[in-house]
Amino acid sequence: MKKLLTVLLVISAVTAMGQSSLLNSIKKTVGGSGGSSSLSSSDITAGLKQALTLGAEKSADRLSAVNGFLGDKAVEILMPPQAQQVEKTLRSMGMGKMVDDAITSMNHAAEDASKSAAPIFVNAIKNMTVTDGLNILKGPDTAATAYLRHSATPELTKAYTPVIDSALQKTGATKYWKDVFDTYNKIPFVTKVDPNLSSYVTQKAINGIFYYVAQEEILIRKDPAAQVTDLLKKVFGSN
Repeated sequence: MKKLLTVLLVISAVTAMGQSSLLNSIKKTVGGSGGSSSLSSSDITAGLKQALTLGAEKSADRLSAVNGFLGDKAVEILMPPQAQQVEKTLRSMGMGKMVDDAITSMNHAAEDASKSAAPIFVNAIKNMTVTDGLNILKGPDTAATAYLRHSATPELTKAYTPVIDSALQKTGATKYWKDVFDTYNKIPFVTKVDPNLSSYVTQKAINGIFYYVAQEEILIRKDPAAQVTDLLKKVFGSN
């Protein structure tokens, strides 16, 4: 009878536990035994937001530099798959420079657009909730980036498209693209091809930013030297 009463009391206590108490119990699990029992749910969320913000800013700085995309095999924008036959045909006809000009201008457009990427990412990061933060902290090494990609890509695409359109005009990408496909489509007996330049470069530019945000997240999680603020040390130093 005494044991049964004890069990009932425990069950009642757990059932009555509010969100604050529940978060405190999760917090202790997250903090482990490394002296991080003071790690609160707000610390976790703020730390993840800070990590993503730093990652977005560093990635934008890196990719907006001269040749930030061009020559970087991880993010360089090449001709889309459906245009590979176009590229192959034109190069075989001695028109490789035309193709190279188009590729170079697309990459420069993505670089130019990346200058305005960080604020767009930062605005999306603001929507992270406490529940999101708790799930992300104990997730895979790129869980925060995956969260951001899932939650922000539609708005990022919407916000990024006009920036890319402007950059494509500024760098001459639209002209070079038109030259490539107008020339190819005049060749007898070929299937006409004209992929959507703006949509393609927008997606590749966003993918490039996410790629380096993920690299920054991995660094912050694993390398104490990358935990450049007290909050980052507090949140990620306990992992």
